[in-house]
Amino acid sequence: MTHAHLPVVRPFRTSRPDAWWLQPLAVFLVLGGFIVYATWAALQNAHYTFGPYLSPLYSPEIFGSSPHALLGPKPAWWPGWLPFSPAILILWAPGGFRVTCYYYRGAYYKAFWADPPACAVGEPRTSYRGEQSLPLVLQNIHRYFLLLAVIVIGVLLLDSWNSFRFTDASGATSFGIGVGSLVITLNAVCLAGYTFGCHSFRHVAGGMLDRLAGHLVRKAAYDCASCLNRAHGRWAWASLLTVAGSDLYVRLCSMGVLTDWRIL
Repeated sequence: MTHAHLPVVRPFRTSRPDAWWLQPLAVFLVLGGFIVYATWAALQNAHYTFGPYLSPLYSPEIFGSSPHALLGPKPAWWPGWLPFSPAILILWAPGGFRVTCYYYRGAYYKAFWADPPACAVGEPRTSYRGEQSLPLVLQNIHRYFLLLAVIVIGVLLLDSWNSFRFTDASGATSFGIGVGSLVITLNAVCLAGYTFGCHSFRHVAGGMLDRLAGHLVRKAAYDCASCLNRAHGRWAWASLLTVAGSDLYVRLCSMGVLTDWRIL
């Protein structure tokens, strides 16, 4: 009996004539840049609020020094050796949801791990373990992070509403529109589009049913989630950029670098 010998795949060897490396390189630069910026911003514990605006990297602010803090300043039980920042308490929830996202897995597997670098391009490994063993089996926790992400979206929508409520020198609050109001609201909309277009949310809305007929509310939710899901990748990148952009805008206003222009 003769045995077939499979050819050895050389890393990054391909016969593709196109610039296949451009997309994974762009993902590496944009996603890597966001991770570096978000980590730096989260550890600053400063310049994350300006008037009615609160950076999405710090929302909800459970403990903190700003008027947005829900439970007051830094708690006494916080370890003295551990740097404190309100962002540390909450970023793990939306971060975990994004890291385990089905779309982002395909993106960063290629860009960071070259698994594979692209279609029909050789991988720098000879075996395949998939997501059935540690550590990648933990990606299945994505469906549970969905619940936390929906809660965060609710908080960010409330932040959006509050961004239109300005307090004057006398302490009176009135409706107004600043550039920051639009920035904060755009971020909440993009994050909602990303979250509610998630494959897991689509499954919860109606994918688990054998027949959607007769379930009018769930069919409407399923159709809406399906519509958003068709552009899930675009929502994913748009929301990534608006999160960083919103934090940067609030930070620069707080530092006095930018002046928040009041439209109304």
